Amino acid sequence: MKQTPAYDAIQRQMLPGVITLEGFLGTDTRHLIDIINADDATVRQMETTHAKIAARMQYFRDAGLPGLGEFIAIEPHFDVRVDSVRGKLPSPFGGPGMYEKVNTTVINKELEKQIVFTDLHIHFIRDHGFYQGKGSPYRLEPNDLVAILEVV
Repeated sequence: MKQTPAYDAIQRQMLPGVITLEGFLGTDTRHLIDIINADDATVRQMETTHAKIAARMQYFRDAGLPGLGEFIAIEPHFDVRVDSVRGKLPSPFGGPGMYEKVNTTVINKELEKQIVFTDLHIHFIRDHGFYQGKGSPYRLEPNDLVAILEVV
């Protein structure tokens, strides 16, 4: 798949200072479509899908919401905390809505690893297969998500 003018416009929205201070691309100089295609290949190699990864993220976000601001235990060996920050963000991909600034922290106690993601991350992955560019402070590695969240 080639970078289209629509993807060029989306990529401009992802630059630092447009929607967020840091932007979504980090130090990655590749075209947006190349970033997405590379992560898609990684996900396919792991024999899973973006939809399954995003569904697992959504599961932990929803499971942790009742403990807003506090860690709660989720069986069999997870601790989850959901924090809400005031405000909303639009998606650089466009679309009908804004995304709450909600951070979800998942600790896999068996692996002794944790991962933090936002509602916008869930949208990016579920709807666009986008994990952010290399060097982005908020990039999520597909391998880490699959391992820590135990995506099956």
